[in-house]
Amino acid sequence: MRDDTHSPMPHAPRSARAWPIRHIIAGITVVAMALVAVVLISLSWFGSKRAFLDMAQIVALNASQLTAERSRRMIAPGEAMLNALASNPFILTLRDHEERMLRTTLAPALAANPLVSALYVGYRNGDFLSLRPLQDKKTRRHFQAPPQADYLISMLTRLEDGSTRQRLFFYDAHHELLAQRDQTEIAFDPRTRPWYTRSMTSDDVVISGPYVFFTNHQIGISLSRPTRSGQAVVGADITLTDLGKGLASLRMAPSAELALTTRAGALIAYSGEAAPTSIQTDGQPGLPSLEDLDAAALSRLWKTTPSPGDSIVLYEENGREWLGAAFPFDGIQGLDLQLLVTAPADELLGDLARTRMHMVLISSLLILLLLPLGWRTGSSVGHVLERLTERARRMSQFDFSRPGSGPTRLREARELDQVMNHVSGTVQAFLEISQTLGSEPRIEAMLAQVLEKLVKATRCLDGAVYLSEDGRESLLLAATFNGGKEALEGGVWPEHWPPPDAGMDEDGPHERITFELRSRRGHLEGLLVLTHARDPEHTSPEFLSFTNQLTGMLAMSIEARQFMQAQKELLDAIIRVLADAIDAKSPYTGGHCERVPQLAIMLADQIAAETSGPYADFALNEDERYEFRLAAWLHDCGKVTSPEHIIDKATKLEVIHNRIHEIRMRFEVLWRDAEISHLQARLAGEDEERAAAALNARHAQLQDDFRFVAQCNIGGEFLSDEAIARLYRIAETTWLRHFDDSIGLSSAELAKLAISRPHPPELPAAEPLLADKPEHIVPWDEARKPAVERDDPRNTLGFDMKLPACRQNAGELHNLTIRRGTLTEEDRFAINDHMVQTLSMLTQLPWPRHLARVPDIAANHHERMDGAGYPRRIPGERLQLTERIMALVDVFEALTAADRPYKPPKTLSESLRIMAFMCRDGHLDPQLYLYFLRSPVWMAYARDFMKPAQIDAVDAEALARIAEGAQTPQA
Repeated sequence: MRDDTHSPMPHAPRSARAWPIRHIIAGITVVAMALVAVVLISLSWFGSKRAFLDMAQIVALNASQLTAERSRRMIAPGEAMLNALASNPFILTLRDHEERMLRTTLAPALAANPLVSALYVGYRNGDFLSLRPLQDKKTRRHFQAPPQADYLISMLTRLEDGSTRQRLFFYDAHHELLAQRDQTEIAFDPRTRPWYTRSMTSDDVVISGPYVFFTNHQIGISLSRPTRSGQAVVGADITLTDLGKGLASLRMAPSAELALTTRAGALIAYSGEAAPTSIQTDGQPGLPSLEDLDAAALSRLWKTTPSPGDSIVLYEENGREWLGAAFPFDGIQGLDLQLLVTAPADELLGDLARTRMHMVLISSLLILLLLPLGWRTGSSVGHVLERLTERARRMSQFDFSRPGSGPTRLREARELDQVMNHVSGTVQAFLEISQTLGSEPRIEAMLAQVLEKLVKATRCLDGAVYLSEDGRESLLLAATFNGGKEALEGGVWPEHWPPPDAGMDEDGPHERITFELRSRRGHLEGLLVLTHARDPEHTSPEFLSFTNQLTGMLAMSIEARQFMQAQKELLDAIIRVLADAIDAKSPYTGGHCERVPQLAIMLADQIAAETSGPYADFALNEDERYEFRLAAWLHDCGKVTSPEHIIDKATKLEVIHNRIHEIRMRFEVLWRDAEISHLQARLAGEDEERAAAALNARHAQLQDDFRFVAQCNIGGEFLSDEAIARLYRIAETTWLRHFDDSIGLSSAELAKLAISRPHPPELPAAEPLLADKPEHIVPWDEARKPAVERDDPRNTLGFDMKLPACRQNAGELHNLTIRRGTLTEEDRFAINDHMVQTLSMLTQLPWPRHLARVPDIAANHHERMDGAGYPRRIPGERLQLTERIMALVDVFEALTAADRPYKPPKTLSESLRIMAFMCRDGHLDPQLYLYFLRSPVWMAYARDFMKPAQIDAVDAEALARIAEGAQTPQA
């Protein structure tokens, strides 16, 4: 499917491309000057390049000659030393005086020639001696020299039986012997070595070809010559390591490379890091080759120039252009060597390239400076039109920003720029008004922002908004901008406002115009008043139509926000009515549902104001605070379903009425029975005194038993096992019932009695004084049985409570034997069920997203930190801070409440002490309790809601120690 979103207008017919005249003139001028510049720069470039290459060739040739001279200087001292040693007759007797040899002959010679790595003498009978300075680790490791050794004398002697013996002497720097080592069967004969054989056929110094010394793997050459007597050959090893260092100093560019090689490509010296030596087939180290180096440019140069010459070779390697040359090397007599020199062309010609670039830049600058003044004027006009065109293009692409316009002397362009500024500003203000209408929930802030943007968008001077209120005929000022000259004194607009086209100060420079803000149903919501300069722009029909459209959006937004505010107030009122109804339902809850929200908000606001400590990161925005306040008001809304007689149950036998009166009546019957028995005994002739004593004893027993039963009914003390046993003994007493207990009952009671007692006893019937009868038990209705057990498939809210076996058990003994308090297990469940109902009721409501946590905050205030609370046994680490606040303030209010008839109010110190033990026992959050204890919140609450007699001294630190577990409770 085609997307025409970027085609705001029909396609225009194709035509030849149009060129501005300033482009044509500029193009011709620039091209002409560019051609001249290109010719001059090219001639200069090629001439300078040729001259630089010639100079580079001379520099490379000088490097070759300098290297040859250095090699001669390295070899000449060695030749002189050998000539001197060869003419010294003491050479023939050195085998017998190794220490003298070291001190007088060979050691001074080595000191005078530091490049010599070894001096040696081979004798005609096969003996061999040598002197080596132990200067490098490889040589020391090869001969296993002692740590302090500086020289090694090796003496090989051939014995009479044809075997050989080698003696190694290690000396320190002071020529003191450090160690001596003997070796036998050394397979070495100097007479078979090339340096010996070649020297015996020559009277002069013989130079060997470069090779790798076995001891230290360095590249070098050997010099040798026979003694004058011809009985021995004197030799010396000279390393060529310094040649590589010398080559490095002769680089003509940072990446230049120099190498001294044989014709076969064996490497003798290199300007960079030396390549590792190779191992030959006989196990001896061999010379590295160019292929062993990471120097592809040198290898390519060696392959490109099979024979050395003086010409520069230009070639490419690894995408880079190189200049190179191969020069013959005669620095070592008798050897056919060559010196390879190469360098990147961009480094050698770098200065020329920069010079060429400077020339290009200078030429370009001259071209720009020589453009005619008319061209510059035309360019200025073109730039202005291009800028305006670009602004129009951005506006077509929904970019209504207003960048600063450039300076221009064209009046038409300046006026067009101002018009486009006005259009962009109006559209941008319209977008900002739409965004404010959709995002700002507070009507006062929304009106102030929209009015400011509206005044600016319409380019008016000032403005004001008036809103109507229910029950008032006048309008009240709601927002003003720039002082609002139209705002009347007191901010009240009269009942009969002028029509929208009415003016103000007909002869003055300003005019006032009013716009009605009406809802979709036509109800008047308010009035928009704008003051503008008396000009054609603001008196045109187009201005009135545009502003009317904007005010229509404003009216709908006001209506929506007023509706939202009304709904919010209605919800708050319903919640308050529900809380008040719960408080009014039972005098035992007093004003609990009203006081808990106030205390909770006080504590939450105090914590949210903290900037340090454990609650520094806690904060409540406006929505979160409203959510918390609603949850606090609804935290006991489930009590609306709690049975009244259980909530108000002050005694054990109380149901709808206190059944102690029934039991007292039974005692009255027994009293009368005792009197009747007394009178019957008298009539039967029994002794009067004995009969009276029996009657008095029976009366006393009945009085004592009834007092005991009545005291157990109160539930104030813990009921012992002995007391329970006495209740069961009292229950065994019977009384005689003469009346049918099935008459006068409702149909439901009759049906229940028929099930529990299908065969009624004959009258008169003996009844126990205290009884647990089947009709006392109210079973669960399976259809309405609470789904609070963890494994109940109907339990979808995560409840975790134990469900009693029946809904209610009104058995007299069952209730009287309650050990503490007045509530049975069934009664306690009915009380706790209010939290189940709270969560069930609240989760069924369609809460908006910002109020989604109201059910959890409201229903979790009976959970405990140790996870033993109800209704869902949520552990403390899963309870959020708002839920822990609700748990704490609910306990504090219940302890300090003074309007509950079943208990006296506790003092501040008593209440806070009980809460400290609750923290230690895992009920409340200790950290939150410590914060509450050390905050001013509880004292402020006490002044507002507690009696003066309850406000006493509180030892906060002692309570803190209890909460932290540092102090055990007193017995």
